[in-house]
Amino acid sequence: MDGKTCFIVAEAGVNHNGSLEEALRLVDAARDAGADAIKFQTFRAGSLVSRYAPKADYQKETTDPGESQLEMIRKLELDQEAHIRLMAQCQALGIAFLSSPFDLESLAFLSTRTEVKALKIPSGEITNGPLLLAAGRSGKEIILSTGMATMGEVEKALAVLAFGMMGGEGTPNSELFDAAYDSPRGGDLLRARITLLQCTTEYPAPYGEVNLLGMDTLSCAFGLRTGLSDHTPGIAVALAAVARGAALVEKHFTRDRSQPGPDHRASLEPAELKSMTRSIRQVEEALGDGRKIPSNSEWKNRPVARKSLVALERIERGTPFTTANLGVKRPGVGRSPMEYWTCLGTLAEQDYQPDQVIR
Repeated sequence: MDGKTCFIVAEAGVNHNGSLEEALRLVDAARDAGADAIKFQTFRAGSLVSRYAPKADYQKETTDPGESQLEMIRKLELDQEAHIRLMAQCQALGIAFLSSPFDLESLAFLSTRTEVKALKIPSGEITNGPLLLAAGRSGKEIILSTGMATMGEVEKALAVLAFGMMGGEGTPNSELFDAAYDSPRGGDLLRARITLLQCTTEYPAPYGEVNLLGMDTLSCAFGLRTGLSDHTPGIAVALAAVARGAALVEKHFTRDRSQPGPDHRASLEPAELKSMTRSIRQVEEALGDGRKIPSNSEWKNRPVARKSLVALERIERGTPFTTANLGVKRPGVGRSPMEYWTCLGTLAEQDYQPDQVIR
């Protein structure tokens, strides 16, 4: 993430349905769409979900309601060898590989066995203290989604990360976390390595619950890079986030929205993802540098679009300009209409024909 342009993450998640071949096709599609990175999810089903965990309502609607969340998750797991293959494919195609670890074993694997530059901590893990601590100690950049979280929970998560980043010594506890968070070094490390994402954890997310202004709140409160993990239909909200200064935008995508699975329905298809990436770059280009000056293309239009002082009737040399004989018309190649009142009562220095520009 260079900080100059929005980093676009194509969130493949579990939209491979447990198939490495489909995951590889998703890598190709993300690269072709112009995304900067593709992100998957790394987990051991038995470490992520207990046998008693219920499904979310949206998962019940998009998967077999008779199976448990654990049974659903097991079907979507990719092993470590699959991850190595996916990273190799990403390197060959020039697109960054990212993944979200959901358990300590998966985080250790991503941190030590792959070359990921950043770890994405999903919203559901923002209160998972042991996972946050391990992420902080990993030396990787951290992308932290804040869906379902209060500001206090975000701050606590950042405190754990700061402690981990500083190589915190002693038995981890709230006092040590807070001390790390409040320290100058902890603050520097958070600013260097953390990106916070505004997120609404619903699939698809209602537009009225997106709260894009939450990016501003996070930025002002914590002084960190901010962005959006977007679960709304379409691309409008992602573009609005970029216009508001998002450093990163993450968007779920699939090769076919009609496939069975928990996240397909709330995902873009490849053509839509390509449209989003292209539109984001157009928005960035349109933002400009903030200086209010005529653009290069405007200079040639100023004489055509602006107006000058002109004679409304024949004016002989030595005749005073009056409201009756002095007017304002295009083109803008003569005296500015801002000089209208200054000219009134002065004497014409030459003869003027009707509509002739006053020099």
